[in-house]
Amino acid sequence: MNRDDLRRLLESVLDRQTTIEDAMKKLAELPAKDLGFAVVDSHREIRVGYPEVIYCAGKTAEQVKKIVASMMESGSDILATRANAEIADAVLKICPDAVFHPLGRTITIKRSEKVTPESYIAIVCAGTSDLPVVEEAAETAKLLGNRVEKVVDVGVAGIHRIISKLEVIRGAKVVIVVAGMEGALASVVGGLVDKPVIAVPTSVGYGASFGGMAALLAMLNSCAAGVSVVNIDNGFGAAYIASIINHL
Repeated sequence: MNRDDLRRLLESVLDRQTTIEDAMKKLAELPAKDLGFAVVDSHREIRVGYPEVIYCAGKTAEQVKKIVASMMESGSDILATRANAEIADAVLKICPDAVFHPLGRTITIKRSEKVTPESYIAIVCAGTSDLPVVEEAAETAKLLGNRVEKVVDVGVAGIHRIISKLEVIRGAKVVIVVAGMEGALASVVGGLVDKPVIAVPTSVGYGASFGGMAALLAMLNSCAAGVSVVNIDNGFGAAYIASIINHL
């Protein structure tokens, strides 16, 4: 249930189309729904504007399926991240119109029509190996009601590649930069645009990249103002923040 749903429910009670008892039953599930192994935050969309997101890593396919079934009752959009084919098959059995995005490891179920701003989010990545994080960010942003423009494989080893894409990048309201190795692309983009840059370090790289720690530290120490940083491989987190900015 979102804010519009709550408003319609209250108006329905006011118009005597819904009884107080029926409304109370629906409102009783708003704070949370206890499934035994998980407590679904049914109130989150009303509270912060976006429904709860399912992080699938560490959960069984059956657990994710039951969480999805619970959330489907509210009619909200559903996003599951870090999903695999087994989890996707389980979800598709109860929701055939769910969409599994293998590269980004996301499952999306669209139930509402959100107002999409004319402005867009640009997602820029250094290399093809960063695409799983790019796709997680892109699918998250799109489900949250944003237009997305992707600029891929424009890392600093061939810095000339980004020059031809500057118009698209500068035209965005907010830019997500995804890069592994030494993570230098975030500083480059930060020095070229007048928009907020959200940097996502990835775990792509050889031994001394330490699973993304080198890129993370480089981005945190960026000399370009206007660059903020999320956790390693956290395309979802970057897209969530970018969506809030894009809707301001």
